[in-house]
Order: sequence, then structure tokens, then C-alpha cells
Amino acid sequence: MRRFVPVLMLACLPSLALAAERPDWAYPPAQAENVPAEPDDGKPLQAAGSTKSYTRKEINSQMDSPDWFPNEHPPMPAIVAHGNGVMVRACIGCHLPHGHGHPENSRLAGTTASYFLRQLADFKSGVRGGVGAGAMTRFAKDLTDEEGRAAAEYFTHLKMMRWTRVVETETVPTTYFTGTRRLQHPNGKTEPIGKRIIEVPEDKEQVELRNPRASFVSYVPVGSLAKGEALVTSGGGGKTIPCAICHGVGLKGLGDVPSIAGRSPGNIARQIYYFQTGDRGGASAALMKGVVEKLTGDDVLAISAYVASLEP
Repeated sequence: MRRFVPVLMLACLPSLALAAERPDWAYPPAQAENVPAEPDDGKPLQAAGSTKSYTRKEINSQMDSPDWFPNEHPPMPAIVAHGNGVMVRACIGCHLPHGHGHPENSRLAGTTASYFLRQLADFKSGVRGGVGAGAMTRFAKDLTDEEGRAAAEYFTHLKMMRWTRVVETETVPTTYFTGTRRLQHPNGKTEPIGKRIIEVPEDKEQVELRNPRASFVSYVPVGSLAKGEALVTSGGGGKTIPCAICHGVGLKGLGDVPSIAGRSPGNIARQIYYFQTGDRGGASAALMKGVVEKLTGDDVLAISAYVASLEP
């Protein structure tokens, strides 16, 4: 019987999960380039189309973030607009008044209240992890139940919209990171895209003002949309399963399973990676881990590109 053991082992190999490949393009580099920020002269600044004005210090405030267009959203709970004044930052500082956030943040608009509250509970318990989860873990632990419900009521009633424009290309602008945000480099040069997705502001200045009307463009490698479509719609010959089975027609959500259409590709890639590694746990993590465990880094890039290109 001993001579049959290698054969049995080889037969089992196709079912083994692949080692997760970190999508490095979706994270700031370990050694970020130091590009000098525009000096803060204390003068009032104004976002395009708004009648309000804020100083740079007010725009970057963690407890009292700017609300450039207060007539374009429902009344905000205090926790959303101002944080709790101690440990919890204003939700709109990262996720913006329309709940779509920047590429380094998650989209909150369009989720259900039960899904929203479950994510807060997962952050609080520590089962939802990954790079960058530390801040949300701290906030979730300091939120009262009432504040959490108020935030859920606000964000889950906001409408989804196109927030990133996906373009296949061979060359991209050179970029740098300020914190966790990728921006166009002031040198104005270009470089080959390689095996990356490069998501940058359509208008860098307006994004830095936290203008909720300032959207993004996602540059993706040529051919990635077709490859992503094959994986998303048919499962890629057994690598995964069609995403619509759980996420619904057009990937616009199904019950408490969230809409993923039109999300930032970097956000999509990071979440897939966290499901693969086990950094993201919770009620649905076991199901997602089985779905994504065979995906390679190239697969994740293609899926992220295609899903981001869909109409939300």
C-alpha cells in the first residue's frame, strides 16, 4: 500500500488553498516618499460649488470635519458629524457626508442597518482585522449602542453613485502616498502600470479639501476587465463561484449581503486578501474564505477592476 501514498497526495493537491498574495498596489509602500505638503497659511479655503469656507486645519480636523454641501444629505447625527469629542472621530472625516469615502476607506452608503451594525460588532470583538482596522476597532469599542444605531440609520439611507471611473491603460501617472492616500506626483511624469491598479483623484486639490463631489479614476491593466468578467460571472472554470449567487444581480446586493458594484478596486482587493488570510472573520467570513481561497494575485486584480467598473 505504501507505493500508493504519493499518488493519493498528488490527487489531493488541486483542492489545497493557494497561499494568499498580498495586493501590494493597494497599500502604501513601507518607505513612502516624502513629498512636502502645501503649507497651511490659515486662510479660508473653498470647495468647488460650495458657499462654505474652512481653513486647512478645520478641513483636517478629526472631530469636526467639513460639510461643504449640508443641503445634499439628511440631517446628520452628532456622532457622524462631530465624533464624540474624545476617542471617536467624526465618521464623515473618512467616509464623507455621502458615505462613499476615499479609496482607503470603505463605502457605507447602500448597506443595510443590520450589516452595518454587524461590522461594528466585528470590529469591536476583534474578528474583523487587517491593516488599518486598528482605528475602527478603537472607535467601535468607544461607540455607545445608540451612537452606532444613529450612524447606521444615517449611512444606510444614502444613495449609491458612480465614484470611480475605470480606464484600461498601459501607462499611469507617477504617484506618491500621503498617509494612506495615493495622489498624483507633482513631477507630472508617467510610468508603466505593470500588474497594478492605480486609483487617483480626478481633481487632487478637491479631494484634499474633502469635497464629496470630487471623484476618482482607477487605471487598470489592459485586458483585466475581460478576465475579471469571466471570473465574476462564471467562476473562471472552478477557481471561484459566480459572485451574483450571493451579491445579487449586477452585484448590487442581496438582503444583508452588501452591494460591491462600483466600489474602489483597492478596497475590494484588500477585503478579498483579508478573507484569504483569515484576518477578516465574522459570520460570513467562512463562506467567503472558501470562495476566494484559490484566487491568485492576478485574479484578485482582475476581479477588483471589473467589479469597480460596474454601475452601483
